[in-house]
Amino acid sequence: YKSERRLETTSDAMKIILLSLVLSLSIVGAIPVNPMDSARDRAKLLVSNMTMDEKLVLVSGVKSPYVGSTAAIPKWKIPPLYLQDGPQGVGDGLKQVTFWPCTLAAVSSWDTKLMYKYAQAIGWEQKVKGVNIHLGPMVNIARIPTGGRNFESFGEDPHLSSAMVVPYVQGVQSNGIMATVKHFVDNNQELNRTLTSANVPQRAQWEIYYPAFKAAVDAGVATAMCSYNRINDTYACENDQTLNKDLKNRMGFKGFVMSDWGATHSTEKAAINGLDQQMPGASFFGAKLKDAIIKGRVPHSRLDDMAIRVLTAAYSVGIMDRKPSGNPKANARNTTHDHIAKEVATQSAILLKNHNGLLPISPSYTKIALIGDDATKPLAGGGGSGGVVPPFIVSPLDGITKRAGNKVSVKAAGSSDHSKAAQLASQSDIAILFVSAYSHEGADRDSLSLGQKNDKLIEAVAKAQKHTIVVVFAPGAVLMPWASQVSGVIVSPYPGQACGNAIASVLFGDYNPSGKLPVTFPLSESQVPASSPPNYPGIANEASYSEGLMVGYRWYDQKSLSPLFPFGHGLSYTTFAYSGLSYTFPSTDVVQFSFTVTNNGPVAGSEVAQLYIGFPKETNEPPAVLKGFQKVLLNPKQGTLITINVPRTEFSIWNVAKNDWERTKGDHRVSVGSSSRDIRLNTQFKL
Repeated sequence: YKSERRLETTSDAMKIILLSLVLSLSIVGAIPVNPMDSARDRAKLLVSNMTMDEKLVLVSGVKSPYVGSTAAIPKWKIPPLYLQDGPQGVGDGLKQVTFWPCTLAAVSSWDTKLMYKYAQAIGWEQKVKGVNIHLGPMVNIARIPTGGRNFESFGEDPHLSSAMVVPYVQGVQSNGIMATVKHFVDNNQELNRTLTSANVPQRAQWEIYYPAFKAAVDAGVATAMCSYNRINDTYACENDQTLNKDLKNRMGFKGFVMSDWGATHSTEKAAINGLDQQMPGASFFGAKLKDAIIKGRVPHSRLDDMAIRVLTAAYSVGIMDRKPSGNPKANARNTTHDHIAKEVATQSAILLKNHNGLLPISPSYTKIALIGDDATKPLAGGGGSGGVVPPFIVSPLDGITKRAGNKVSVKAAGSSDHSKAAQLASQSDIAILFVSAYSHEGADRDSLSLGQKNDKLIEAVAKAQKHTIVVVFAPGAVLMPWASQVSGVIVSPYPGQACGNAIASVLFGDYNPSGKLPVTFPLSESQVPASSPPNYPGIANEASYSEGLMVGYRWYDQKSLSPLFPFGHGLSYTTFAYSGLSYTFPSTDVVQFSFTVTNNGPVAGSEVAQLYIGFPKETNEPPAVLKGFQKVLLNPKQGTLITINVPRTEFSIWNVAKNDWERTKGDHRVSVGSSSRDIRLNTQFKL
């Protein structure tokens, strides 16, 4: 093998100098259309001069202070790659970092600019800590409402996930570090995740579970992580169909695929079928891989491709063009990030119910009761690799007391003594209950219930005080059997360190809530999709995705079920009117929809206008599919024209027989509104 040839010392040194010069000159004087293309050219040139042992260094892990890493190759000035969790901040026990709201919170803002700001700040902190591969975003669709990692996800809809993952990837990688889109693919449950086969129909794969990954690839994501589960009976990290044929070939992914920690199950099969790097060790991709290459069981060219992909990713974000910096003990916090954390937590709060306009809290209320253990010790984040060590957490008690001022009495009662809590509520002008549901990696929640203890507490307080508000710190959907008994409900997806200050801003009206649900909240467990044992958790570790495209709100629409709160729902302290829906065809590749949204209320507020498409009946698509949205801030009585361009490719379905996308023809319905069930405008058009 020519890469194994030994050179004379002087000749070798000259070769290194000349190669380094060529690599440096290759980045001067031109702006490539696709940074990955230029990066790959540089990577191929470098790899062509590396030995087998040097290439093997790039494709497996070694021990370090980080959760994952590769060794440096000083000869070629290749720095170590340091990998660290997680999707909502620097994780794995490192301190002096921001405790950010969870990813689902940022998604609940439906604000792409805010998502970029959030991800850019997270990426900056990773870089300060010496990290050059950030292990996020996590874009597995929230197929199972009790999914243990739903709080890390982008929700239940592929279009929303795709639209929000692009600024996430771009924000992280703007710092010159790599983002890692994960977990590829179909890691939609934590229960038995290392054993279960997700048996997914091809059409559902391309229309539901692949789009966010494809969007991340198009955004230039540097790395992807394959998942623990099996896919149609083949492990994800040795699956030729998903890794080679779909991700690398059809989607055009030019970066490298790393395994989830311990998700590598073989040497030859994994290498040949698309895995580029084993993490966190080298049990399969160390000596065993070298032996397989020497004996011809794995082609030399495959090792070249693995190394080229790793270096392509490193070049694409500039890691190869600067000296390593940062360290695990550095202080990555700053006041700017504290402000961004509060902004995200505030904008992600979702007002689900506000009977008779009880909120914002009236200035005439001088006695406020805060009830529940979460009022003093809030559950502000989830567990597992998505967990972060908080520098502090502002409790609702502290945040509300500070905001209320000296003229307002704010008293708290815990969750254990319902009688005491009810008595405090009855003696106050308003009662605000704080409850939560814990979720973490490695297990799914047992149910969507907040627990009998919390439900009974809420019922007792609501009976004693008609002005009762419930605030839920949630990892996703929860049940609310008491919803009709209370005046108001706010869901705050794990809000992070700014918890108390953010919720105070919303309760007092300093910020007009604008969050929208990225997942459906059902009336009962029996309503949810994929609820039978063959679908979840599966029988004999075989999970059937027989619901096909009917995931999330699509299921409820198809079955004519009325959820408690629908996908996209979220109220404001003002009201919005919609008018004048029209469409045009500015080109053969785009359908342009326009309409006006007007703030008819007394205060400024933001609205997320949502556009859903109904396909011709013969396509067997769900009744309505989100294909666009836009968030606008409007002053009282102000109106604005909203234009949403939907690419013609979005009017396509996956044709299994042709193994390709097929554009739909005929009559289509467009619906525009404030949620998937609050539709204000409808029209039809023909393609």
